[in-house]
Amino acid sequence: MALSLLLSGLCLAPYVSAQAFDATEREEGAFSYVQPLNTTILTQYGSSPAVLPSPNATGFGGWEAALARAQAFVAQLTLEEKADMVTGQPGPCVGNIVAVPRLGFQGLCLQDGPLAIRVADYASTFSAGVSAAATWDKAIMYERGMAMGEEFKAKGAHIALAPVCGPLGRSAYSGRNWEGFSPDPYLTGVAMEETITGLQDAGVQATAKHFIGNEQETQRNPTYDPNGTLTDVIQEAISANIDDRTIHELYLWPFANAVHAKVSSVMCSYQRLNGSYACENSKVQNGLLKEELGFQGYVMSDWGGTHSGVASIEGGLDMDMPGGIGTYGLYPQSGSFFGGNVTSAVNNGTVPISRIDDMIVRIMTPYYWLGQDQNFPTVDPSGADLNTFSPRKTWLREFNLTGPSSRDVRDNHGELIRKHGAAGTVLLKNTNGALPLKAPKSIAVFGNDAGDDTQGFYNQVDFEYGTLTAGGGSGTGRLTYLITPLAAIKERAAKDNALVQQWLNNTLIINSNITDLWIPALPEVCIVFLKTWAEEAADRQHLSVDWDGNEVVQSVAKDCNNTIVVTHSSGINTLPFADHPNVTAILAAHYPGQESGYSIVDLLYGDVNPSGKLPYTIALNGTDYNAPPTTAVNTTGKDDWQSWFEEKLEIDYRYFDAQNISVRYEFGFGLSYTTFEIANLQAAPIDDAITSAAAEQPTAPGGNPELWASVYNVTLSLTNTGDVDGATVPQLYVSFPTDTTPAGTPPKQLRGFEKVHLTVGECQTVVFELMRRDLSYWDIISQQWLIPEGEFTLSAGFSSRDLKAFTSITPVKA
Repeated sequence: MALSLLLSGLCLAPYVSAQAFDATEREEGAFSYVQPLNTTILTQYGSSPAVLPSPNATGFGGWEAALARAQAFVAQLTLEEKADMVTGQPGPCVGNIVAVPRLGFQGLCLQDGPLAIRVADYASTFSAGVSAAATWDKAIMYERGMAMGEEFKAKGAHIALAPVCGPLGRSAYSGRNWEGFSPDPYLTGVAMEETITGLQDAGVQATAKHFIGNEQETQRNPTYDPNGTLTDVIQEAISANIDDRTIHELYLWPFANAVHAKVSSVMCSYQRLNGSYACENSKVQNGLLKEELGFQGYVMSDWGGTHSGVASIEGGLDMDMPGGIGTYGLYPQSGSFFGGNVTSAVNNGTVPISRIDDMIVRIMTPYYWLGQDQNFPTVDPSGADLNTFSPRKTWLREFNLTGPSSRDVRDNHGELIRKHGAAGTVLLKNTNGALPLKAPKSIAVFGNDAGDDTQGFYNQVDFEYGTLTAGGGSGTGRLTYLITPLAAIKERAAKDNALVQQWLNNTLIINSNITDLWIPALPEVCIVFLKTWAEEAADRQHLSVDWDGNEVVQSVAKDCNNTIVVTHSSGINTLPFADHPNVTAILAAHYPGQESGYSIVDLLYGDVNPSGKLPYTIALNGTDYNAPPTTAVNTTGKDDWQSWFEEKLEIDYRYFDAQNISVRYEFGFGLSYTTFEIANLQAAPIDDAITSAAAEQPTAPGGNPELWASVYNVTLSLTNTGDVDGATVPQLYVSFPTDTTPAGTPPKQLRGFEKVHLTVGECQTVVFELMRRDLSYWDIISQQWLIPEGEFTLSAGFSSRDLKAFTSITPVKA
C-alpha cells in the first residue's frame, strides 16, 4: 500500500521520544535541522483510522431554522447546479460561487483578508492581527471585526477570508504570523471569538483559517513538474507531524473558540498533516472539526489547496477554491478536482448525492442565518478591475455587476484605526521619563520607515523607502491614504513651533556623523523609525530589523543621548540596541494600519497612555527560539519534506519558562506612563462538586458545552498608583499539579486577561471566570479533557514574569 494511503490522519498514540527522530543536522537561526523521511516514526506519529463518512450538519446550537431553509433550497437544485454550488469560479471576487437565478440566489462573493477588503478601492486598511493581539483589549478586537465586516458587506462580499489562527506562531520566523494574533492559544482564541462575532454581527460570514498545522510558508505547496499538470508532483508539500495532545491543547484550541462563536466557514490549509494533505484529512476535518467541535458550517479549501476529488469530499471538504478552470498564477493547474468531476462521481456512484447535499446545506445555512438573502449589497464593479487573481479574461460565466462602482465604505473607521494602532503599540523601554515628549523645540527623525511610501499604496514586495503598515500577500491591504510618522510629527511639532529635520536614507545615516548632519546643533530628541517586512509564501530569514536598522540606531545613538526607537514590524525582533545607554525609549508599533503616524504621535506626546502588551516573547538572540521552520531537505524523495513538532507544548513563553531561559522582554510585557498595583487575589468555586471529566452532553458548536461552563470565579484588586490616568492588563496564569498532570505540561499557561482603564488613585475589582477547559488537559488515553487531581497555583501579574499575587485551588479532590 502506498505511503500516502497509510498515513491517513492524526495519530492518537502517546508521545514519541524526541531522541527517536533521526536528525542528521541542526542549524541555527531560521534554518531547522534537515531530516530524511523516517517511515517508522511517521507511521507512529501520523497514522490513525479514517473518520468516515463526513457528518451531516444538524444546525444544533441556533442554526436550526436556517438549516431548514438551506435544505429546502438544496431540494430544488439540479445535479449540475449542485456541482456549481461547491466549486469556485473565476469572477469579480477572489472567490466566487455562481448564481442560480431561477431560485433567486445571486451567488457568493469571497474576499481577502484579515486586515482589509483587499480587492477593493475606497476601503480602509486596519491594523494587523498581531497589533490587535497586542492591545489585549476584547472590546477593540470586537470593534475592529465589526468595522471590517461593515466594509466587506458594503462592497458586496458575503464572506470575509478572516480571521487567522493558523499559523498560531510555533516558529518566530513564520512569514504569516502577523496575520494571526499570538503564539498563545488562549489569547488567540479570545481574539478569534471577538473578531468573528464582530464580523458576523455586521452580516458577513467569517472564515477561520488555516486549518490546521500551517506553521511555516517554506514548501507549503508541492513542487510541481514545470512541464506537467496539477498531478505531476516532484516533491509533496511539507508534512506537519503533530501528536494528539499537542494538536488539542495548542493548535485546535483557538479553532474551538472560532466554532464556539459560530464561525460560518473554516479554511483548510496547504500543507500535509501527519502525512496526508490537510484538505483531505478526514481525522481533522470530520473527526476533530465536525464531530468533536460540532462545527455546523462548511470547510473551504485554501486557493489551490485541493489535491483530490473524491478523497477530499469524503475527507470533509465542502467547497473547492478557487475551483474553476484557468491558470491562477500561483499554481500550475488547468482544471478542477470538483466541478464536472462532482457530477461524474455522483452519476457513477463513487460519491453519494447525500454527501453533496450536505456540503451545500453547510454552505447555505450561514447564508440564511445571517440574512444574506435579504437586500444584501451587490458586488462593487470596481473590484473586478482590481482583481488580478482572476481577471475578466479568465471568467467562464457572466457576472451581472450592478450597483454603484467605487463605493466609499470607509465611514469614520479612520478614527477607530488611529485608536487601535495606538492601543496595539507596546512601550518596551522608557528611561528617566524620556516619554512622553515635553514639547521639544528641536526634533530629528531618522530611518527609511518614517516617510511616504515611494512605491505606491499596494505593496506586495519589500520596499526600501516608506513606512510599513502591513505585510505582503493575501493578508495585505490596499491603502487609500496614509498618515506617515514624519507627517504626523511635523503636524504635532508645529503646535510648539518646533524645528523638525529628517534623514530617511539608512545608508547615509550609517555612513555619516549626525553632528555633521544636524543644523544648527544636536537635537533635543532623535526618533528612529525601523521596519521589518514579512509576507505570505516566504518565511523570515532573520529576526533583526530590516535595512540595517541596528546599525542606524548605533549611528544615531552614539551622539544623540535621547534616542527613541520605533519599530513597525511583523512581530518578533531581537533588539540588540535595547541596552544602549543613549536609547532612552523603544516602542514596538507592529503593523498599525493607515493612521500609523497619528497613532504613534498620540503616544509620543502623551495624548494616549501606552497600554499595549507583547503577545509574544522577545528573546535575547534569534538562536534562543526553538521550532524554526524546516527550510531544506538533503534528499529528493517525494515525501521527504517533514516537520516534526517535537517541542510539543513548548512554544514561545512556555518554552522559555520550561527551559529557564532568560529573555529580553517577556510575553505580556508592556510599560505605561503610570504605575499599577495588584492585590487580594482570591478564587472561589462555582460548583462544590467539580468532577475530573465533564458530564456528557450533546455536542454543540465548540464541543461539549460543559467545557465552556465556568467552574471558578477569580478576583483581584487593581489600583492606579501613579499620577496619570491609564489602562493596563492584569493577566491570570494557571500552573497545573505536577504530580497528576502528564509530563510536558508547561510551567504556567495564560487563562485570563482584562484591559482595565483607571483614573489616578482608582481601584477596581477585576473578575476572571475560569472555564472547565481552562483547568483541563487532553488525555490521550480516554480521549477527553480532564481536570487533574491536586493543587493548582494561580498567579496574577502584569506579564508572564512579573507576577504579583498568588493563590491555590484544588478543584478535584483525591
